[in-house]
Amino acid sequence: MLQRIQTIYLLLVALVSGVLSIYLPYGIDSEGVAHYANEELFLLGLFLGSSALSLISIFMFKNRKLQFVLGRINILLNFILLGVFVYWSLTVSGETHVFEKGIGMIIPIISIVLLVMANKAIKRDENLVKSVDRLR
Repeated sequence: MLQRIQTIYLLLVALVSGVLSIYLPYGIDSEGVAHYANEELFLLGLFLGSSALSLISIFMFKNRKLQFVLGRINILLNFILLGVFVYWSLTVSGETHVFEKGIGMIIPIISIVLLVMANKAIKRDENLVKSVDRLR
């Protein structure tokens, strides 16, 4: 059933990870040049992977356990992305320019929160189906 609340949460994750990550800069260097995720192939792959995983998870509504597992994997992927951002913002070597953090660095945090809310709704649906099965 596509009319559940977790569908909205997963669709928001897909939009935030897929669309906003391209248009919002994740950092601004000392010269004032904004850096976007589509300039870094690794970041773009992680963002689009998160977006694709949430879209796949939307259409796994008949298999709630798999949908829950895909949500967990997506949370893990966003934690890796957040770790990369934290590592890049804290590591300053002689060759890199000092970065000012951009608004794009909070995209993984927003995605994680939405994915946790989606997983809670999936778990609630699974518990509801189990309770109805016990009554039969």
